[in-house]
Amino acid sequence: MDLNAVRDVSCAVSAAHLFVYLAPESALNAAELGVSDRGRAYLAFRSAAMGAVPWQVTLAAFYNFSPRAVRAMAGVWDAAPPERWQAARFSAAGRAMRRVDVRLTGDHLAEARSLIDPVVAGADYAGKVLAAANASVELPPDPLVALWQQITVVREWRGDAHLVVLADNGLGPCDCLVLHTATGRLPTALARETRQWDDEEWSAATARLAARGWLDSNATITRAGSAERERIEVETDEHCAALWAPIGNEGARRFASLIAPITSAFTAAETPRAVRGPRVARDGAI
Repeated sequence: MDLNAVRDVSCAVSAAHLFVYLAPESALNAAELGVSDRGRAYLAFRSAAMGAVPWQVTLAAFYNFSPRAVRAMAGVWDAAPPERWQAARFSAAGRAMRRVDVRLTGDHLAEARSLIDPVVAGADYAGKVLAAANASVELPPDPLVALWQQITVVREWRGDAHLVVLADNGLGPCDCLVLHTATGRLPTALARETRQWDDEEWSAATARLAARGWLDSNATITRAGSAERERIEVETDEHCAALWAPIGNEGARRFASLIAPITSAFTAAETPRAVRGPRVARDGAI
């Protein structure tokens, strides 16, 4: 596999998946399930495929959240069981895509499924917890939402692989988040608010990165830090090459082009935060 093709399709997949967390339809559906807090709803929606797991399992799977952030989801399965959260997620995704007029013809949907289905079916799920959980979810009857769920599987597969690379490179949950914000592609205030690392933890992670020469004295990413971060992304691409091998470079690029209308529709609907913000968050930042 050409790693450029792997990177391109990974970016397309991420962009086509992530609108669901910021779409108003998701907030409305969560409120109907008795959860109005956006953070708790995010944790429940994304965890639902794993079943009624305790918050500690979600913490492990999500990686860069602090324990205090994820502990807040305690009780979400009492509000509604995971199956209802999953159904609400599908409903929100479908309504949001139709609200912004995602235009994928029946032929395009069929072609996209002919490419992504063998990828999902042939994937190695060892150590890929969120991907495996999503692959186990029964696809909904709505063809557009079913495609989106297959997109979700491969999105989480890359995320699961990325966490292994982060850990192998000694980048812990707070460290990887600090490094990401240092690039300027994820606002520090947003990262701190949603991941809830306290000042002491954030400072300690910053110091560790500075000791490695990845940040300077102003906590700005250095040339070495940028190079190391890109190397980690390339290592993740290398892991993902096997994922896309069933359809090859041409198939991966074609799939990326087929799902591009999802992202384009949200951009045209002037909801950029639902597309552009999370797109750069490949190290588990959303």
